Amino acid sequence: MDVLVEDKIICEIKAMDLINPIWVAQVLSHLKLTNKRLGYLINFNVINIGQGIKRFVL
Repeated sequence: MDVLVEDKIICEIKAMDLINPIWVAQVLSHLKLTNKRLGYLINFNVINIGQGIKRFVL
């Protein structure tokens, strides 16, 4: 886990060309193990940052 925001939101930060499915599984695993409900996978290697944000809710 890269960042935990106010003990509520898990953020996984990347700067890669393509999103690897392992990172999605990693965010979901972190959510389950910490009993958090909200997580983000954020990829900064995109032209529009809105395209680089994936939201996960359990």
